[in-house]
Amino acid sequence: MLQTVLLERKIYASEEHQMMRGMIQDFIKNEILPQMETWEKQGMVSRDIWKRAGDLGLLCMDMPEAYGGSGLDFSFSALFIEELAKKGISGPGFSLHSDIVAPYILKYGTDAQKEHYLPLMATGEMITAIGMTEPNCGSDLQAIRTTAIDKGDHYVVNGQKTFITNGYLSDMSIVAVKTNSGTPNEGVSLLIMESKWDGFEKGIPFKKIGMKAQDTCELFFDNVKVPKENLLGKEGEGFVIMMTELARERLSVALSAIGGAEGAIEDTIAYTSTRTAFKQPIAGFQNTQFKLAEAAAQLQIHQAFVDRCTEDLAQHKLSAESASMAKFSATDMHSKVVDECLQLFGGYGYMWEYPIARMYADNRVARIYAGTNEIMKLVVARGLFKELFAQMKAIRKKD
Repeated sequence: MLQTVLLERKIYASEEHQMMRGMIQDFIKNEILPQMETWEKQGMVSRDIWKRAGDLGLLCMDMPEAYGGSGLDFSFSALFIEELAKKGISGPGFSLHSDIVAPYILKYGTDAQKEHYLPLMATGEMITAIGMTEPNCGSDLQAIRTTAIDKGDHYVVNGQKTFITNGYLSDMSIVAVKTNSGTPNEGVSLLIMESKWDGFEKGIPFKKIGMKAQDTCELFFDNVKVPKENLLGKEGEGFVIMMTELARERLSVALSAIGGAEGAIEDTIAYTSTRTAFKQPIAGFQNTQFKLAEAAAQLQIHQAFVDRCTEDLAQHKLSAESASMAKFSATDMHSKVVDECLQLFGGYGYMWEYPIARMYADNRVARIYAGTNEIMKLVVARGLFKELFAQMKAIRKKD
């Protein structure tokens, strides 16, 4: 129904994409949806679903085959993100693992780091997370307090991270730390840390408004010894690395918003076509038609832009500004669409057994994580006023 109105998305038009879509849909239908209720009750997914995703080649899809990946371009990862979101599946943190952690190691890791960690990530044997946010700082990553003290052949790490996706199940995390704290060489560095190490502890998964099957928790570091060979990139370059890689993370959030909005609209079309009121389907009322027409239009507009961003990312051309635009605009759109769709479900839309209720609870955080939407607007504004800001900075230096 919805697809007869929307333009064909060329980015997913190839035979390979269609085959992948079919496999993903079967995986979701047969192996994820039947377990959703159990996962929500236990606050995390099973490790088996990670291994199964690895067996199917759905993890680290655009990673080179030499490291266990499929050697595909990012559009295949994008397709997986959208298909999961269409069905309101937020428990397995596959995208963070494949589209954030893996690229960090692939681009900045040593040969030894890549050869050790990436194959295990591709098979789902090793589940990963990334530790940036702390209780005292979110978007301001330069304000982190977790420290790594140089002890010659290793660092000693102390501190805490919070709101960590995949945190409880994680076997390895890329952790942002302060190195050379209190000296002129103070900076942010990234360390690859394994959860089995002494002093690395995990908090109990948070009870959240939504994303109830996602094991989001705190990580604690008490004198954790980290070998020097687990430094990712160079010392003090962590902040630059994180800023460089955030574009992909933000696009991933936008893609999830696109898939989520599409799924919400499809479910609402089906529901309003069969649910009756005053002796006619709810879809027979002009208000219903207008609301869904508006939602479909907003989805179509955002699909076109996000598809362009996906192509740019696959060609390593996606700018920070475009990624930020996609993230804040698509997540705002998603929230509005889900809200309107839930309204058309009436009282049933408020019942957890209906996917639209899960979507409503789950999507709210998308305007917060990966950088709040307010921060996204600042990134765009800095691009718009780049020359002006440079002039102002030069004037302040003279004064």
